[in-house]
Parts: sequence; C-alpha cells; structure tokens
Amino acid sequence: MAALLAVPVLAVLVMIQSAVLSNIPLLHGTTDLVLVALLAWALQKRVRTAWFWAIIGGLLVGYVSALPFGAVLAGYLLAVGLAILLKQRIWQVPILAMLVATFFGTLLVNLVVITALRIVDTPLSFWEAINLVTLPSVLLNLLVAIPFYALFSDLANWLYPEPLET
Repeated sequence: MAALLAVPVLAVLVMIQSAVLSNIPLLHGTTDLVLVALLAWALQKRVRTAWFWAIIGGLLVGYVSALPFGAVLAGYLLAVGLAILLKQRIWQVPILAMLVATFFGTLLVNLVVITALRIVDTPLSFWEAINLVTLPSVLLNLLVAIPFYALFSDLANWLYPEPLET
C-alpha cells in the first residue's frame, strides 16, 4: 500500500514544487518539497519503502526539470541513504535527525546537481551556485522540515499501524 501511495503523493508535491514554489525563490534557491518529503518518510520508524520512494521522486523530478536526468535521482538516493543512516544512529531525537538530514541532504543534492551541470559544460560558478542557490535552499527546506516530518509521521502511522498488545 505504501509503495502504491508514493506515486500520487510525490506527483502532487512535484506539481506544487514546480508550479507554485519555483515562483517564490529566496535569492535563487527554492524549496525542494520532494526532498524534504523523502527525508521525512525515510526517518519514520516502521517505513521500509524509503528507497522506492526515493527512486520514484528522483524520476519524477528528473522528468519535469531541466537538470541532467540522473543527477536528481543520484542526489535523492544519497540523501535518503543519509537519512536512513541517521535513523539508525540518532533515533532518540527524530526531530534533530530530520533537521540534520534536511541540512546535509540539501547540500548533497545540490552538490550532485552542480557537479552534473559542470560536467555537461554549463557555465556555472561553483561559489555563486553555493551562495545564491544552495544556502537559500537549505534555509527554505529547514523551514518546511518539521511540518513535513509531522505530516509524514501521521501518514506512516496510518499505513503502518502499531500492533496491539494483548
């Protein structure tokens, strides 16, 4: 059920991200709702479909964006891997894990995208990309991280209810 729900949930987030939030930048950075959703999903205790969600999210964002196709997918997979690693290490404080995963996940995704753009000979200054795109994106993603964690926590509790003790 959770795997089937990935496509509509992530498709709606891609539409909101590309139609609405791309028109509300901070400097040149925008909120990456799909990334934050993938991180929030991966940090849930009983979730086992985080990798599948990351692949679906990477394919959807790669399809609608003008970025090199595999760059977003690779960045999302790295970020979800980081979130899963944090879930195993810092599970006692899940909100802290969400904030750390959002911070470093956004950096990872943007660094992968910047590297891919440089490989395909896009004239791009590395430090300008970091200062004008990555750092504002980190701030915007951190602003939506905690509400998304709560939203996806409720979704995970609905899809994976805790067994009743008898």
